[in-house]
Amino acid sequence: MARGAAFFDLDRTLLRGASGPVISEALAEAGVVSRRLPGEQVIYRLYDLFGENRPSMEVTRRAVRFATGWSRAQVQQAGRRAAELLGPAVQPYARRIFEEHRAAGRPLVLATTTPHDLVAPLAEALGFDDVVATRYRTGDDGRYDGTLDGEFAWGAGKLRAVQAWAEAHDVDLGESWAYSDSYYDQPLLGAVAHPVVVNPDPRMLVVAALRRWPITHLDVPPGVPKIPIVGVEPQKALLGLSRLVPLPFVRWDIEGEERLPETGPAIIVANHRSYFDPIALGILLGRRGRPVRFLGKKEVFDAPVVGQAVRAMGGIRVDRGTGSDEPLAEAAAALEAGELVAIMPEGTIPRGPALFDPELKGRWGAARLAALSGAPVVPVGMWGTERVWPRSERVPNVLNVLDPPTVRIRVGDPVPVKGRSPGADTKRIMAAISALLPPEARERREPTREELARTYPGGRIPEDLDRERDRRPGED
Repeated sequence: MARGAAFFDLDRTLLRGASGPVISEALAEAGVVSRRLPGEQVIYRLYDLFGENRPSMEVTRRAVRFATGWSRAQVQQAGRRAAELLGPAVQPYARRIFEEHRAAGRPLVLATTTPHDLVAPLAEALGFDDVVATRYRTGDDGRYDGTLDGEFAWGAGKLRAVQAWAEAHDVDLGESWAYSDSYYDQPLLGAVAHPVVVNPDPRMLVVAALRRWPITHLDVPPGVPKIPIVGVEPQKALLGLSRLVPLPFVRWDIEGEERLPETGPAIIVANHRSYFDPIALGILLGRRGRPVRFLGKKEVFDAPVVGQAVRAMGGIRVDRGTGSDEPLAEAAAALEAGELVAIMPEGTIPRGPALFDPELKGRWGAARLAALSGAPVVPVGMWGTERVWPRSERVPNVLNVLDPPTVRIRVGDPVPVKGRSPGADTKRIMAAISALLPPEARERREPTREELARTYPGGRIPEDLDRERDRRPGED
C-alpha cells in the first residue's frame, strides 16, 4: 500500500523571505562568484513582499547558463555554508509540523526551484528525507556544463518532478501533503490530498479562498491569522495602535518595562484583579512591541465573538476541569519558538474577601511551565485595574475621562525557579508579584460593603461570605 509524503517549498514558506541573499553570500565566500548582480537586493526585497513573478523566474531558469564552468564541489561547499545560516532562520512553528509528519510515518521532502546542490545540505540539517529541486548537469571535469539535468522545478515543472519522485519512492500524492506560498505552486497543491497555503502571496490568497485551501503562517501559533498583504498578525497591529491611541478613561503609572526581554522566550506572571488586566498587560507589552500568548480559561474562548478574537490573538485555551497537560505543551511550544507567554497564576479574579487578602496564592501552571521550558519567569504587579473595570460591571467605565483612575504596573527581575517543587516555586512566584504591589496591598483590612459588592457579578453579595473567604486556587 502506497504511503503519503509531506512536500515543503522553501522561500517564503519555511523561510520568512528569500534564501537568495544568503546563498549569494555563501557563493561569494566559497569563491564561486566575485560580485553580486546589479539590482539583486531590490529583486529579493520585491520577492519578500509579493512573492514569485514570471519574469524573475525566467531569469532564474536561465541562471543555469550563467553557472557554466562553476565547480560543483565549490557550489556544494557554498550550500553547506548556506545551511549553517539558513537553518536557524526556518520559521519557528515549522518544526512542530515536521514532527507531526514524522510521527505519522510520512517522508519529508523539500520541493524547491533552488538548485539541488545549494539546498541539499539544508534539507539534511533539518532532517528531511529527500530533495526535489532543479539540478544542473555536470561534465566529466566536475563543472556545470550550462544545461539542466531534468525538470526546472517550478510551476508545472515542479509538479512533474514531484510526480517522478513519488513514483520512484512508492508515494501516493492522493495521500500526501504540500506546503507553499506561491501562486505558481497551484499544480502541486492541487495534486495532493492536503494542500496547505503558507504565508500566501496576493494571488495565492485569492486562489486559497476560492478553492477553500487552508492558510497558515509558520511564524505565529496555529490558528493565528495575518492581515492580508501587510502580513501582520492582529495582536501586533493592536499593539501598534495602542501606542498611538491613548485610553482617556485610565491613567498609567508603569515602571520596570526594561526588564521585559526584547527578544527570546519568557513567562510573564501577574496578579489578577479585574477584567481589565489583559488589556493592562497588553499596554505594558505594547511598549516593548512584542505580542504575548495568554493562557485563559475555556469560558472566555467559548464565548461568541470574544472567543474568536482571543484565538486570533494566539490565546491558549485552558479547561481546568479536564486536568489536561495540552495547554502547557502548547505554551511550551510557543516559548520554544521564542515567544512571550502570559499567565495569571490565580486562575480567576478573586472575589469577595479574597480580593482583599494580602497573601496571593496561585496554581502551579507557571511553575510547571518554567520547569518544562527553562524560560525565565518575569513577575508583574498590577494595581487599580479593578477601579477601571470592576467585576460588578459588564463593561469598563469609558466615560470617566475627567478623573480617570490610575493603573499602577511594576515589572520585577526574573524569579529564581528551581524546578524541584512546583508548590515551592509557585510560592516564590506569588511572593515576587506581591513585592511589586503598593504597601496598601500587603496590609490586612476588612473591606466595606460597597467594596465587596464591586467584586461580584451584578454587585450581588452572597449570604455565605465565610465560604467565599475560603475560595482559593487549586494546585492544577
